[in-house]
Amino acid sequence: MPNVDERHPFGRLLTAMVTPMRADGSLDLDGAGTLATYLVDEQGNDGLVISGTTGESPTPSSEERDRLIAIAVEAVAERPSRDRVAVVAGTGTNDTAATIAATRRAAVLGADAALVVAPYYNRPDGRMLEAHFRAIADDGDLPIVVYNVPSRTGSNVDADTFLRLADHPRVIAVKEASGSLEQIARICRDRPPDVAVLAGDDAWTLPVLVLGGDGVVSVASNEIPAEMTALCDAARAGDWAGARRIHERWLPLFLANFRGGPNPVPVKAALARMGLIGGDAVRQPLLPLDERAGAEMASTLRGLGLVDEGGRERHVTVTAESVA
Repeated sequence: MPNVDERHPFGRLLTAMVTPMRADGSLDLDGAGTLATYLVDEQGNDGLVISGTTGESPTPSSEERDRLIAIAVEAVAERPSRDRVAVVAGTGTNDTAATIAATRRAAVLGADAALVVAPYYNRPDGRMLEAHFRAIADDGDLPIVVYNVPSRTGSNVDADTFLRLADHPRVIAVKEASGSLEQIARICRDRPPDVAVLAGDDAWTLPVLVLGGDGVVSVASNEIPAEMTALCDAARAGDWAGARRIHERWLPLFLANFRGGPNPVPVKAALARMGLIGGDAVRQPLLPLDERAGAEMASTLRGLGLVDEGGRERHVTVTAESVA
């Protein structure tokens, strides 16, 4: 497995893979297999996160989620390189028992870890959150990445709660999307040496790495995986000027992926225009970008050189050196 050390059992760049869909909202399983193979075989990813927020986790059935996990595991198994890409399955719900069951199924399907979002809607407090995650770590049969995204869940896994959880041998990382620099800094400082801190937002990748974090669960790496790899590699090498240049070069894309509609609506629009998925369909209640937002995304992609003036893919890899 690439970039493995005590704190990075699954590497530094994990792509939160989109779930390709047909115009009627049904899963495009062939498209999912094609995208997973593309990301696994060619693009420098250390891991794929399946059925996370970017994979539209709220709407697929448990059977559909299991099929998506199986497709990703199959893509990894067929990878020609010796470096194995990890499969991290999104199994979190707001029901502890259901999450344990989903995590166990993911283990049987061959996933390497589970991404477990904080329970949403029922808004448990810190004591309840800790009990929830401990139960899943105890009984779910997989290592878990705690996913903290208060803007979606309505509850924050604060530093004290996560640091207590980090003593559990199956809690291997946190995906931190709280937007709190103070909280992330404290977790980076005080977590055990074998627990990773992963940025949960591409625009926060560089700040989290500067604070001593370890990588990112990335939306943009669906579009620019090699560039996100270069950013993480530059930081790992201590080339902070190079990492900053990559961050600045691609910041417009990081921001565009969250403009005009909730994630993953914008990134699906971008991937469709780049020819990496068959269309921008999402499952309701989400809808594709409207005409104005779609035109803005197309303009961003052209400006960054990801498509040409005719809308065709024109993806040129940019490293720290080439953007100096």
